[in-house]
Formats: sequence, structure tokens, C-alpha cells
Amino acid sequence: MSDLVVGADGLARPRWAAGDELLRAYYDAEWGMPVRDERGLFERLSLEAFQSGLSWAIILRKRPGFRAAFAGFDPDVVAGFDEADVERLLADAAIVRNRAKILATIGNARATVALREEGGLVDLVWAHRPLQTPEPRAFADIPTTSEQSVALSTALKKRGFRFVGPTTMFALMEAVGIVDTHLVGSHRRGTSGVWPAPR
Repeated sequence: MSDLVVGADGLARPRWAAGDELLRAYYDAEWGMPVRDERGLFERLSLEAFQSGLSWAIILRKRPGFRAAFAGFDPDVVAGFDEADVERLLADAAIVRNRAKILATIGNARATVALREEGGLVDLVWAHRPLQTPEPRAFADIPTTSEQSVALSTALKKRGFRFVGPTTMFALMEAVGIVDTHLVGSHRRGTSGVWPAPR
């Protein structure tokens, strides 16, 4: 059985993005496209951290709630959150109510602000783009970590970031276009402008 499904529109997508309308829209328009602004990258970093141990569909459905709860993921605003904000977030059913992840997000906002002195979050994350990207033909071919995701995890942890393990960072790199793990044959393969489609 192929890991790609051709939809009624004639486009080939991975099985995870073929059935659910929200996941399909996310896959078609957003996943794997370059994110090069600080707020956008902080949002993705935060959502990947909240996703740890959960399905991406849960996070995607709650994204409007996350954006409202975390001030549109403005790092300057989130960096100023205090204990009252933590309690507010823990009572907010529109997000994933996990104290460790909430505290990590606030701490990561502070680390993002501090990182501006070194060139910023965007430069640090994109500096870990590899020389080559995987060319998976099946889900089994897609790695879950890489030398670069390990290095990015280490660099972020050194600067005070949390919930940024190598697997989470590889997922971030996939989501923001630093690597292209769209299956060969998918209509999205090579569409990011970062990596060419395989010949």
C-alpha cells in the first residue's frame, strides 16, 4: 500500500494529510514552507513543544486558542508573562494545559528576546540548514532526527530554551522548510523554493 494518496483533485498527498480537511489544508498551504520571521518561528517552536507526546491534529485544532492565549506569539509580550498568566493559561481549555510546557514557552520567549543580541532566533535556526535534504519515497525513509537537529537542539538549550530536543527540532525543521521531507511524488515536493524537486 502506497504512503501517498491521490485525492479527488488529482493531487498526491501523504496518508496523514489525505483524509482530514484541516490537515489537508495545512499540508497544502503551510507545512514545509519557509518561515523566516521571528514571531512565526517562535510560534512554530512553541507549537512543536506543545505537540510533544500528542498528535499534530490536536495542536492544529487548538492553534486559534494558542494564538489568543499567547498574544499572537509575540515574544516580547509572552516574555513578560507572570504567575497570574500561568494560572490563566492553566485554566484555558482552548489550549493544552501543561504547566511544564507553558513555563517553557514563557522561558523560550525570554530566550528569544535575549537571542537578538546574537543575531536572533531566525538566523540561529536557519544556520542549521543541511547541505542536502532527504528524498523519502515512503514514511519509513523519513528520519526523525539529523546531525543538524541535534546541533540545533544543543545550541538552543545552551541559550536557555526548553522542550527543544533533537526530534522536536527535526519536526520544526520539516515544518518551516529547512528540510524537505515531502514524499517523492507528492504535489508539494520541491515547492518551498528552498529545495528543488528531485529530477
